[in-house]
Amino acid sequence: MFGLMMQQPLLISSLIRYADRFHGDTEIVSRRVEGDIHRTTYHEVHERARRLAHVLVARGVKPGDRIATLAWNGYRHLELYFAISGIGAVMHTVNPRLHPNQIAWIANDASDTWLFYDTTFQPLVDGFAAQCANLKTLVAMTDAARLPASKVEGVLAYEDLIAEGSAEFDWPELDENVASSLCYTSGTTGNPKGVLYSHRSTLLHTMVGVSPDVLGLSASDVVLPVVPMFHVNAWGIPYMGAMTGAKLVFPGPNLDGASLYELFETEGVTLSAGVPTVWQGLLGHVQKQGLRFSSMRRTVIGGSACPPAMLAKFENEYDVRVIHAWGMTETSPIGSACALKPKHRGLSKEAVLALKGLQGRPPFGVDIKILGPDGQEQPWDGKTEGELLARGPWVLARYFGREDQSPLVDGWFPTGDVCSIDPDGFIHITDRSKDVIKSGGEWISSIELENIAMAHPDVAMAACIAVPHPKWDERPLLVVVKRPEATVDREAMLAWFQGKVAKWQEPDDVVFVEAIPLGATGKMLKTSLRETYGKHPLPETK
Repeated sequence: MFGLMMQQPLLISSLIRYADRFHGDTEIVSRRVEGDIHRTTYHEVHERARRLAHVLVARGVKPGDRIATLAWNGYRHLELYFAISGIGAVMHTVNPRLHPNQIAWIANDASDTWLFYDTTFQPLVDGFAAQCANLKTLVAMTDAARLPASKVEGVLAYEDLIAEGSAEFDWPELDENVASSLCYTSGTTGNPKGVLYSHRSTLLHTMVGVSPDVLGLSASDVVLPVVPMFHVNAWGIPYMGAMTGAKLVFPGPNLDGASLYELFETEGVTLSAGVPTVWQGLLGHVQKQGLRFSSMRRTVIGGSACPPAMLAKFENEYDVRVIHAWGMTETSPIGSACALKPKHRGLSKEAVLALKGLQGRPPFGVDIKILGPDGQEQPWDGKTEGELLARGPWVLARYFGREDQSPLVDGWFPTGDVCSIDPDGFIHITDRSKDVIKSGGEWISSIELENIAMAHPDVAMAACIAVPHPKWDERPLLVVVKRPEATVDREAMLAWFQGKVAKWQEPDDVVFVEAIPLGATGKMLKTSLRETYGKHPLPETK
């Protein structure tokens, strides 16, 4: 016997339709590449998305066609989120921080036929467009008066395209399982791989993402996603904003501490989200200027582990609650978020911060387990480590273009993260499997050593890599960027670790550098560090 309820597909177009109907006058604020502050509403975004959708269909875009975007966080990009997916095409967000040859490779792998781009990326587009045989239509996201000079002929102006369309366009009813958007992994090992989301997976991810134990989003929030819209769809925040009617504030290309702080204060931002490297710049600006946050009360930190010193500073000095989260492109990305349980009330401030430093527990919809080196499932005792595996309705089953190759292990996705899980399901990620340091038959967590180093007042950034050793197989080498005018030296840095970890886990040496290379998503490029310092001569070990 089946239930007697309506059958309505879960579609991305339903999000903007809802936002228009029930929160139509809610503001969406953008700092544009033109330099000004632009204000619109959900009602206007819906109208312009329908106009754009009408034009795309009229110009021959068909369901399943891949349409690329190369753009910052802004209202035009938001319009594309709904217009492209809403007609059954696939929105492919491209990371502009990649090399032009990488972008060309990704665009060809995706068979992109259209490209919408912000004008700041005109030189980038000029550098790769000719390599993309399938790319037929290019649209600069501006008006005709500001159309930049291009080496590519026939570039259209976004605003002219919008003017062609009709707001009377009706969103088609699609199968909720059809593809909606495409994101590529950062490709730290081998070529990037495409992760193809569906309308259904996106809507389920959005519903869980707004729940109290994840982002806890509501219509009363003002949300500024620092995480780019080209990075796993800004962690789903554009969709969550429409689902709840929250005001969205888009920072555009200016992600420095001063620019972000200005938007936080002028727009009354209550929630933000980004990677630790961005918050490092913001906290540096706030500290230097002696500023406070008047409205921001919580921030989501993900992409890489949040250093405990940063977490403590946000919570203790600025009264901003940190939501430490874990996920990856393959998990849409929400895999877990750190929401405390009633049993944790009454714990000391130090114990609470220690819990918040974990990656949290999965929300409903995500299941996890850890496997040991022998492939056997490990206990949830908070100590035993293994590789983390996940499954759920918004977790990848196959990579785009590689449908004949399953990455799954007995129906579970192997994440490549090494972790332990405590009895309450809280994940403690200690490393990436490729970054863990194997010394004398034991594992040393590079993340733990980096966190200890980052707590030193003279350290701006730190990375830890494995260096080969004739006796112990591998030993940890610390790579450090000092703060301006800092005086810490090698001996002082090594002494900083004494008593904080076991003696055999302490780094063997320190290298001071001007900068640590960052990848396209703001994560430290340990592959690059290993290439540079992988043969660093270590002093005699203890």
